[in-house]
Amino acid sequence: MTIVFHCEFCNKKIEAPDSAGGKKGKCPGCHKRVHVPSIEGDEELKLAPRDEEDLHRQEQLIEETQLLTQNILKEKTAPDGPRQPSAAPIPKISDEMLMRNVITYLRQMAGGELDAAKYTAKLITPHSRQAISVIDEIALSDMPDSKLADIPQQVLSKMIKQLRSQVL
Repeated sequence: MTIVFHCEFCNKKIEAPDSAGGKKGKCPGCHKRVHVPSIEGDEELKLAPRDEEDLHRQEQLIEETQLLTQNILKEKTAPDGPRQPSAAPIPKISDEMLMRNVITYLRQMAGGELDAAKYTAKLITPHSRQAISVIDEIALSDMPDSKLADIPQQVLSKMIKQLRSQVL
């Protein structure tokens, strides 16, 4: 007769001879050391009955949780709570300062300083109307600013278009 049991690690069905009962051996599936149960003795295990009512209640709670989660995900309005105060009006910036920021942005982009350029773009975007006219002025000029002269015209044009689309 053989002892048939499942590995406690990988759940593989294992067969062992009667003489292996109560000893340890390697699982052929996961190669971990497992205890081979003994068939000696007729010790009766005391088992608790299954509480069907408790299992049913657990299933109900799981269903209720899933339903609530789905309802929350379907909500389109945010719950009422403390609201953020409205933003203060943005102070006007001089055209020269805005021109300086645009040139700085273009230099940073050309130099591969993307994080710095992103920060500079955030300084420009609040002044969108004013910035568009400054950007257009740079784009339409025959002779680019001396700080931008070393950037190839096609690259400069592409970066200007990109900044313009961010500002809009």
